[in-house]
Amino acid sequence: MATFVALLRGVNVGGAKRVPMAELRKLLTGLGYSDVATFLNSGNAVFRAAGSPGRLAATIAGEIAAKMDVEVPVVVKSAGELSAIVSENPISAPEADQARLLVAFALDAAALSTLRPIGSLLVPPERFALGAHAAYFYGSFGSLKSEAEKALLGRAGWAATTRN
Repeated sequence: MATFVALLRGVNVGGAKRVPMAELRKLLTGLGYSDVATFLNSGNAVFRAAGSPGRLAATIAGEIAAKMDVEVPVVVKSAGELSAIVSENPISAPEADQARLLVAFALDAAALSTLRPIGSLLVPPERFALGAHAAYFYGSFGSLKSEAEKALLGRAGWAATTRN
């Protein structure tokens, strides 16, 4: 069995799409996954399982819909894929501004390519880069002021999810 991370999009934000982490851990364990752990109320889970990221993501999303009555996109990445995403990051954010560095995770490269137009919305010192496995954005203004960041969060849609 391999180690994976599941990233649920848009859960537990402002009272919408509630997915309690204790219930998510129970659901994942019920699917036969082992060493299940979640982080705070983030919609992030780490677990060990057999299977491909795409199949695992579909299974998890289906079970959340069936058992919790919540439709939520799920992106699953293997530990190796996550390591590659970290290694590929071409943007170095200042140490004090690490929280302003966003990574957009998608199940496939086709979903990432839809983010390309965001580059035309950048206002310096904002930076945006598409990698082979993820997209990277550094915005120093904050999401309420940055048109590029608003577009990233909106364009990602159901195909991707962002984490800082």
